[in-house]
Amino acid sequence: MARPGVAIRKLQVHADGRGTVFEPLDPRLLAGWRNVHTVVSEPGAVRGNHRHVRGTEVTAILGPAMVRYRVGDTTEERHVPAGEAWRFEFPPGTAHAFKNTGARPMILVSFNTEEHDPARADAEREELIAP
Repeated sequence: MARPGVAIRKLQVHADGRGTVFEPLDPRLLAGWRNVHTVVSEPGAVRGNHRHVRGTEVTAILGPAMVRYRVGDTTEERHVPAGEAWRFEFPPGTAHAFKNTGARPMILVSFNTEEHDPARADAEREELIAP
């Protein structure tokens, strides 16, 4: 089970010959976001390796992927299987990183309660997965 403070949920995926569809947020999570971004990562690529000082970040991942996060002194790792979509809710201060463990591009969709503002950065680097 996940450490307190990090919520993990497997999402419903609909796939057919055209591709894959999943909903990254449910109605409970639709309001209050100040930033949304989509990341397409190549095989073997690492993303994240940071924590947010003020913001809560929710990331939905279409696997395969390895997700590593740190709550306090405890580091946890989850593996999102190929073709599955999982959502992770990271509270402020929770370091997190993602690695594409597959042979095709991996998709991340992230939402944050803080606007992206380079003059007032919310993310601080914390390496959990070596690039």
